[in-house]
Amino acid sequence: MSQKTQTFLGNGLNFPLRTDARGQVALVTGAEDIEQSIRIILGTRQGERVMRPTFGCRAHELLFEPRSATTASLMQEYVHQSLRMWEPRIEVKGVNIVFDDSNPGALIAEIEYSIKATHDTRSIVYPFFIEDEQEVI
Repeated sequence: MSQKTQTFLGNGLNFPLRTDARGQVALVTGAEDIEQSIRIILGTRQGERVMRPTFGCRAHELLFEPRSATTASLMQEYVHQSLRMWEPRIEVKGVNIVFDDSNPGALIAEIEYSIKATHDTRSIVYPFFIEDEQEVI
């Protein structure tokens, strides 16, 4: 990746914060910065940041919703909306929500995106945990 492309894609603080070998705050650049940004957006509940109350993803509102096609559809829309709003360096190609059979309380978001500056197509998998309603016997 050229220096000009890396400059456009930007750089930022490594998340979680850590120091590099020289004792300075570690930075990430390029595609790694974008991937960390996506994880931060999806992991932040709207209203969690006082100075930016609309930042984040509404998927966390689905906590305690039953495992259903409706819940998966809402989560798909919330993920797509949040990435479109908060990560302008990418174009979201698709969001697929998969039920995790090994963990009944988890929905997996499979996100395919391309980096606008390089047209590099990438994907990321992000787990969301919900609690399914327990059946009364």
